[in-house]
Amino acid sequence: TPDRLLTGLGISGIGRAAAVSLMQAFPSIDALQETACTDPEKIRAVPDMGEISVQKLTEFFTSETGRALLDKFRAAGVNFASTPMKRAGAALDGKSFVITGTLPTLSREECASLITSHGGTVKSSVSKKTDYLVAGEAAGSKLQKAEDLGIPILDEASLRDMIAAK
Repeated sequence: TPDRLLTGLGISGIGRAAAVSLMQAFPSIDALQETACTDPEKIRAVPDMGEISVQKLTEFFTSETGRALLDKFRAAGVNFASTPMKRAGAALDGKSFVITGTLPTLSREECASLITSHGGTVKSSVSKKTDYLVAGEAAGSKLQKAEDLGIPILDEASLRDMIAAK
């Protein structure tokens, strides 16, 4: 998917959450590239995008190396167009989550999709801005950090209950 491609490009400051937000805001990587080259201020309005991230994104899209790499992907038939995310609800609007460990019935990607489809955002690392940690078996350092910061910890069933409650 385009958000995975964008994450995989290795642009500083563009992690999974930022890539998902960008691809929800723009219909394709081509549209994002055009905007980065002509009006980067529009990108700053996207959730998870700060000044440095916008700068790094713009630098990538305007560089010869970035353009050449995207041309190779385009020629190989890589999907650049995003499909609008279907919102299943708003139970998690404005909340940020980190996922760790092995969940009973969902892969991490499926769990992230569940969260984003209900309005939440998924981050890759725990910080004081994290609202919840979704932890499965064999959770490691993310669990310890969440406990140290006093972040509520959910299992898969609690996450589903949170969604069902609204």
